Amino acid sequence: MHRREFLRQAGVTATVASAAALSACAGQPLRSLAALPNAPRPARLRADAIELAPVRAQVERITGVYVCTRPFRAAGPRIETERLGEKTLVHNYGHGGSGWSLSWGSSTLALRMVQATGVRELGVIGCGALGLTSALLAQRAGLAVRIYAKALPPDVYSMRATGLWTPDSRICDAAHAPALAARWEEMARISFGSYQSLLGLPGQPVEWIDGYGLSEQPFGHPGPPVADEPEYGEFRQVRFTPHAVELPPGSHPFPQPYVRRYTTLMFNITAYARLLMSDFLAGGGRIEVREFQHPSELLALPERTLVNATGYGARALFGDDSVIPVRGQTARLIPQPEVNYGISTEHFSMVPRRDGLLVQAYGDSGNFNNSDITPDRAVSEAAVRQLADLYARMRVG
Repeated sequence: MHRREFLRQAGVTATVASAAALSACAGQPLRSLAALPNAPRPARLRADAIELAPVRAQVERITGVYVCTRPFRAAGPRIETERLGEKTLVHNYGHGGSGWSLSWGSSTLALRMVQATGVRELGVIGCGALGLTSALLAQRAGLAVRIYAKALPPDVYSMRATGLWTPDSRICDAAHAPALAARWEEMARISFGSYQSLLGLPGQPVEWIDGYGLSEQPFGHPGPPVADEPEYGEFRQVRFTPHAVELPPGSHPFPQPYVRRYTTLMFNITAYARLLMSDFLAGGGRIEVREFQHPSELLALPERTLVNATGYGARALFGDDSVIPVRGQTARLIPQPEVNYGISTEHFSMVPRRDGLLVQAYGDSGNFNNSDITPDRAVSEAAVRQLADLYARMRVG
């Protein structure tokens, strides 16, 4: 994520932290307030100021560093049918940083195409966010479903996502946004409604959280675009989460002069993926671990209709060069149940997942069209140290 994207999200839209905005380069050190002579000075904390449990931001508490590639397509997700010999392929991939967020809506559109073929048995290729929701929806519609996948959770790229409600994160480029708007809204509305039925379940697979967008510059003033990335499409025709609220000095402990509180949905992906898998298997679903090297291999499968939910894998399997990898890296810290809020700054963010606090650095370039999945621990350690510096400068009392 770069400065323009951070300020847009923290100050304008409802999705404050982008799941697709992971960075491969460490952010710059946080500037001190002394370096901003024109910024309002922080007031003493009021008696009713927000109290927040501190994050134990220490590099020795990092339990893992994870890299994934988001499947961006300039035209947006590919949800359409294609003939492959005597079989019908229903494509459902290319969601950028919005795979989890739009999964139920996107898979609903795909299911309609499946049902139009009149089959009673369905094969689903892929076991990530889109594969699991496609399989579950088809199963609930009365179809016998089998998933074919080379890897299962937790060893799929979907498991490495940040886990926030980000329905328009790198979903398409600006030129294609008008044509996608109606379909995007339908997918977003269906998905948002589906997530409401998953709230309050054991393990908290989905929950609402508050978060704080912190900035040393006024919100609403985007910075320059990133040289190696396109202008992404934005969809503001419908709001799903409350408006962010700007907090006055003295009402919060943060050292930054500009602070906004936001509210959004968070997916605890470990518990959520396990729930999806359990529901699918309990409903009689079958899973076959299998890797395909060429589309012709799909012709040997017994199902006449298949859903292709391979994400970035569609680039290699189907030769779809329109799928562009967007590299992302996160570090996971030991969970802290008392930390139930998120943080998003111009340089890093923290998401309070139940399976670990996710910390990511924001950078300006080098992630777009980058398929390198080699973790760089030094980058994550730098982000954790920036988080520690923030807490060292927070005010108390």
